[in-house]
Amino acid sequence: QVQLVESGGGLVQPGGSLRLSCAASGFTFSTYTMRWYRQAPGKERELVATITSAGAILDYLDSVKGRFTVSRDNAKNTVYLQMNSLKPEDTAVYYCSTYYYNNRYWGQGTQVTVSS
Repeated sequence: QVQLVESGGGLVQPGGSLRLSCAASGFTFSTYTMRWYRQAPGKERELVATITSAGAILDYLDSVKGRFTVSRDNAKNTVYLQMNSLKPEDTAVYYCSTYYYNNRYWGQGTQVTVSS
Protein backbone atom coordinates (compact mmCIF):
# COMPACT_ATOMS: atom_id res chain seq x y z
CA GLN A 1 0.00 0.00 0.00
CA VAL A 2 1.01 3.59 -0.47
CA GLN A 3 3.16 4.88 2.36
CA LEU A 4 4.72 8.32 2.75
CA VAL A 5 7.07 9.03 5.64
CA GLU A 6 8.34 12.55 6.30
CA SER A 7 11.41 13.40 8.34
CA GLY A 8 13.79 16.26 8.96
CA GLY A 9 11.63 18.68 10.90
CA GLY A 10 12.67 20.37 14.11
CA LEU A 11 13.27 23.62 15.92
CA VAL A 12 15.34 26.21 14.09
CA GLN A 13 16.11 29.89 14.64
CA PRO A 14 14.86 32.53 12.21
CA GLY A 15 17.17 32.65 9.22
CA GLY A 16 18.13 29.01 9.60
CA SER A 17 17.68 26.08 7.25
CA LEU A 18 16.15 22.64 7.28
CA ARG A 19 15.83 19.89 4.71
CA LEU A 20 12.72 17.76 4.83
CA SER A 21 12.59 14.31 3.27
CA CYS A 22 9.65 12.16 2.29
CA ALA A 23 10.29 8.48 1.65
CA ALA A 24 7.67 6.83 -0.53
CA SER A 25 6.74 3.20 -1.02
CA GLY A 26 3.90 1.08 -2.35
CA PHE A 27 3.66 2.68 -5.77
CA THR A 28 5.88 3.50 -8.74
CA PHE A 29 7.26 6.72 -7.29
CA SER A 30 9.09 7.79 -10.44
CA THR A 31 5.85 8.17 -12.38
CA TYR A 32 3.92 10.36 -9.95
CA THR A 33 3.80 14.04 -9.19
CA MET A 34 4.59 14.82 -5.56
CA ARG A 35 3.52 17.76 -3.45
CA TRP A 36 4.51 19.38 -0.17
CA TYR A 37 1.82 20.98 1.96
CA ARG A 38 1.89 22.64 5.35
CA GLN A 39 -0.63 23.41 8.05
CA ALA A 40 -0.10 25.97 10.76
CA PRO A 41 -2.15 25.93 13.97
CA GLY A 42 -5.65 27.25 13.35
CA LYS A 43 -5.09 27.58 9.62
CA GLU A 44 -6.04 25.63 6.53
CA ARG A 45 -3.58 23.25 4.93
CA GLU A 46 -1.81 25.00 2.04
CA LEU A 47 0.14 23.78 -0.95
CA VAL A 48 3.82 24.69 -0.70
CA ALA A 49 5.44 23.10 -3.76
CA THR A 50 4.76 20.66 -6.59
CA ILE A 51 7.27 18.58 -8.53
CA THR A 52 6.40 16.38 -11.48
CA SER A 53 7.59 12.83 -12.02
CA ALA A 54 10.35 14.11 -14.29
CA GLY A 55 11.50 16.69 -11.77
CA ALA A 56 9.87 19.77 -13.24
CA ILE A 57 8.76 22.21 -10.57
CA LEU A 58 5.25 23.41 -11.27
CA ASP A 59 4.93 26.15 -8.68
CA TYR A 60 5.72 27.36 -5.20
CA LEU A 61 3.59 29.12 -2.63
CA ASP A 62 4.28 32.83 -3.10
CA SER A 63 5.54 33.30 0.44
CA VAL A 64 8.28 30.67 0.03
CA LYS A 65 9.53 31.56 -3.45
CA GLY A 66 13.25 32.15 -3.47
CA ARG A 67 13.68 30.43 -0.09
CA PHE A 68 12.39 26.87 -0.56
CA THR A 69 13.48 24.33 -3.17
CA VAL A 70 11.71 21.07 -3.95
CA SER A 71 13.61 18.18 -5.51
CA ARG A 72 13.36 14.44 -5.88
CA ASP A 73 15.56 11.39 -6.25
CA ASN A 74 13.62 8.74 -8.14
CA ALA A 75 16.33 6.15 -7.46
CA LYS A 76 15.72 6.60 -3.72
CA ASN A 77 11.93 7.06 -3.94
CA THR A 78 12.35 10.29 -1.99
CA VAL A 79 11.20 13.87 -2.39
CA TYR A 80 12.90 16.72 -0.55
CA LEU A 81 12.09 20.23 0.54
CA GLN A 82 15.10 22.44 1.20
CA MET A 83 14.02 25.39 3.33
CA ASN A 84 16.35 28.36 3.74
CA SER A 85 15.97 31.76 5.39
CA LEU A 86 13.23 30.37 7.57
CA LYS A 87 10.77 32.74 9.21
CA PRO A 88 8.50 32.30 12.23
CA GLU A 89 5.53 32.25 9.86
CA ASP A 90 6.92 29.06 8.29
CA THR A 91 6.11 27.24 11.52
CA ALA A 92 3.75 24.40 10.63
CA VAL A 93 3.39 20.67 10.20
CA TYR A 94 4.72 19.80 6.76
CA TYR A 95 3.22 16.94 4.77
CA CYS A 96 4.11 15.25 1.52
CA SER A 97 1.32 13.96 -0.65
CA THR A 98 0.52 12.20 -3.87
CA TYR A 99 -2.61 11.44 -5.81
CA TYR A 100 -2.81 7.76 -6.74
CA TYR A 101 -5.74 5.99 -8.42
CA ASN A 102 -8.22 8.73 -7.48
CA ASN A 103 -7.11 8.83 -3.87
CA ARG A 104 -5.07 11.48 -2.10
CA TYR A 105 -2.41 10.02 0.19
CA TRP A 106 -0.67 11.87 3.00
CA GLY A 107 2.28 11.21 5.23
CA GLN A 108 2.06 11.66 8.99
CA GLY A 109 3.72 15.05 8.81
CA THR A 110 6.83 16.55 10.36
CA GLN A 111 6.78 19.57 12.66
CA VAL A 112 8.84 22.62 11.75
CA THR A 113 9.12 25.32 14.38
CA VAL A 114 10.95 28.57 13.65
CA SER A 115 11.61 30.48 16.82
CA SER A 116 14.38 32.25 18.68
